[in-house]
Amino acid sequence: MSTFSASPGPQREPVIVLGRRSAFGRLNGIWGSTTAGALLAPVLSAVVRDAGVPAGRIDDVVIGNAVGGGGNVARLALLEAGLPAAVPGLTVDRQCGSGLDAIVLACRLVAAGAGELYLAGGVESCSTAPLRAHRLTSAPGAPDFYARARFAPDAIGDPDMGVAAEAVARRWDVSRADQDAFALRSHQRALAAAAAGAFAEELVPAAGGAADEGPRKNLGPALLRRFPAAFVPAGTVTAGNSCADADGAAVVLVASRAAAGRLGFGGGLTFRGAATAGTDPNLPGIGGGSAGDRLLAAHGLRGADLDLVEFNEAFAAQAIASLGMLGVEPERANLQGGALASGHPYGASGAFLVLGLPRQARDGGAGVSLAAASIAGGMGTAALFGWTGSR
Repeated sequence: MSTFSASPGPQREPVIVLGRRSAFGRLNGIWGSTTAGALLAPVLSAVVRDAGVPAGRIDDVVIGNAVGGGGNVARLALLEAGLPAAVPGLTVDRQCGSGLDAIVLACRLVAAGAGELYLAGGVESCSTAPLRAHRLTSAPGAPDFYARARFAPDAIGDPDMGVAAEAVARRWDVSRADQDAFALRSHQRALAAAAAGAFAEELVPAAGGAADEGPRKNLGPALLRRFPAAFVPAGTVTAGNSCADADGAAVVLVASRAAAGRLGFGGGLTFRGAATAGTDPNLPGIGGGSAGDRLLAAHGLRGADLDLVEFNEAFAAQAIASLGMLGVEPERANLQGGALASGHPYGASGAFLVLGLPRQARDGGAGVSLAAASIAGGMGTAALFGWTGSR
């Protein structure tokens, strides 16, 4: 591991110069028997190889993960990837925002002068996630299995995410028709982007597949209208306008501007700032909107000033409501699709948002860009980026 003590100035500016990811697979699909560490390792290897950076120069590997078994999957995967034992690893958990928060943390470490080269992103293997159980006090040693971790105490409210999405749809008056239209657009855009080869450079070839498994060619308005309410009787949130659980990994290389120049990168996604907000745990879907609103205000910006917007599509209802809070028309966000089409590997989804920004910036969409996610338990993270240098 290298150590680095930077002096203040533009050479310390954090720049995302390269990113890679696995294909995103459906639950029990192409990655159904692949553990999180095994899924992440080849993506880490690909970033190091394609960036041309000596593996021993990596200061740390910061990875988001939400439903794994603990034990620091970042460290496990980097060793599986063949990185030197001197490179440490840190796993962070902020649920759906984990991958985005990992990248933000790496950017802040670079800006603080703690290091100059970080691998950051996220991974999730919903298919191989461990079963969870408490130990029963009434029968010592006996397991009491549960479906998910608690996010808030009962006295405040801790609804399941689908129920919470319904609450957001009601509070912000998001119609079933608007949710279905948003979901259909996500699938159509993801399919069009894949057909145009937009994802080809970032996808790491592997035995499981080299294409996202989620986007559906046969999805149309008539089929979407047939889906019944999935979480609340007579509700508007359905399986068609909700994301699917998924498996996947996504990683970027965060470098100081000085280090990026030494590696031969003339341009990249520059980190301008980030914000994390807490909201009512009963309305977690608007956390990303709250964080984004706070961040834009701090930088004197409005939604109309943003050139690119990537917002995690866990549910169409919460994406539409949050984008409305930011003054961003739903059609302006996620121009190459999102989680409603590709699936939602919780720990990796935030990193997937960040990957979408340089991909589109290279196609001409440069300028001020936002990546944001709403997070279980009533939180949200948003990060602001720019684009600099040659494409």
